[in-house]
Amino acid sequence: MSITLDLNCDMGESYGAWQMGNDTAILPFVSSANIACGFHGGDPGTMRRTVAAALEYGVAIGAHPSLPDLAGFGRRNMAISPQEAYDLVVYQVGALAGVAASQGTRLHHVKAHGALYNMAAKDGALARAICTAVRDVDADLVLYGLAGSQWVAAAQGAGLQLAQEVFGDRSYQDDGSLTPRTQPGAMITDVDLAVAQVLQMVRERAVTAQSGKSVALAPDTLCLHGDQPDALAFASAIRQALEAAGIAIAAPGKQRRPAR
Repeated sequence: MSITLDLNCDMGESYGAWQMGNDTAILPFVSSANIACGFHGGDPGTMRRTVAAALEYGVAIGAHPSLPDLAGFGRRNMAISPQEAYDLVVYQVGALAGVAASQGTRLHHVKAHGALYNMAAKDGALARAICTAVRDVDADLVLYGLAGSQWVAAAQGAGLQLAQEVFGDRSYQDDGSLTPRTQPGAMITDVDLAVAQVLQMVRERAVTAQSGKSVALAPDTLCLHGDQPDALAFASAIRQALEAAGIAIAAPGKQRRPAR
């Protein structure tokens, strides 16, 4: 049986004079890009340039809405209501959709960023509000959400196409959640270990949690963090390992695109 996996990367997170990531170098290795919308990173010019670069490489364009937390890079939990989550997602997705339209294209997907993503993975009301916001902006958008989490039921309830997301550079807990970044071992910094985890998830549809427990999951898309150290080395090694294993790389609904 043939296997296809999307490789997505968080991009466009530079802001003003502050530079984050190496987007241009990583784009040849991924099939979809999650572009910051100004709340945790990104600004109008960065959004435009990142959309243009993604178009050049044939990479699917997605919005990456966040909590309004520039200082904390969107990684600090905030007490927000479902209505507030709905409003901030509509605002950010709409902004990037406008940028995309100005360049003759449309958004492909939405993936929440950081704390907003992880909060909604455990809070069904929050996940439903975000999915409703995505649907109300454009019901054809694909929703990227943590495999096996509250995102799954929320996307299905909103009638959205869902891409269940897994991570190669993050460790897992027994309930399928990501180990919080504040805890030891949350980030996998060894490329070989990351490659091994990715291949396990794709081949076995399971991941080994920090405790040693095997946790079932359904991988549709794999996140590559563009802001982590050695992001380019991770992207290159993971892509090469997947292609060597005969796994096709493509965004949901997109044709396979070879690396350059």
